[in-house]
Amino acid sequence: MVIGVFSDPEPSSYKVPPSYGVQPKNEYVEIPHCAKNTTKSWCLEDSEYPQHEVQQALDQHYQAVVAFYKDKLANTENSVDELDKLNDEVYLCPSSTDYVRPFRAINVDGKWRTIVNGVESYGIKYTQTARIEECDVVVGTTCPLVPSCYESKCIQKNIFHRFLVYNPKDYTFPFAIEKFKLPGSCGCVVGAFHL
Repeated sequence: MVIGVFSDPEPSSYKVPPSYGVQPKNEYVEIPHCAKNTTKSWCLEDSEYPQHEVQQALDQHYQAVVAFYKDKLANTENSVDELDKLNDEVYLCPSSTDYVRPFRAINVDGKWRTIVNGVESYGIKYTQTARIEECDVVVGTTCPLVPSCYESKCIQKNIFHRFLVYNPKDYTFPFAIEKFKLPGSCGCVVGAFHL
């Protein structure tokens, strides 16, 4: 009796793309169409989002994706202890806060990425939410609540978020966790006192 195992001497020398069903009609582009009319580094709406392609890839790589995917609930309680109401907090520069679920965004390397959001696979709805806070005043202007005898200016502070992204060019495992810089708060920098 002869038992043999056949294997390719160099299995990493080629990659066979997996079959995701119907061939995708969306091509991978450097700057997505949704980014054409905005100055923001993310898109909350995307008519060209590859929903079917992402879902097919999630179905195929279900176990591996579930192993590192998490959607943490945002804690929206008061940011300072011992406050009774949110309106008890005072900010030196006005800002707007929102919770967003981007479909595409620019990562820390300056590249647009497709973020897995709003796609369902095997009963799991993949959503990724980020809290953002943007200055309501022009960055660099004087902080409205600081007396004029102090040098002050409003600044936009950023925070890094990690998102599960889909890369249609990676046929082996088209998912990764990447970092994205989003607006986190509007701060006030106070300088020297002047008479």
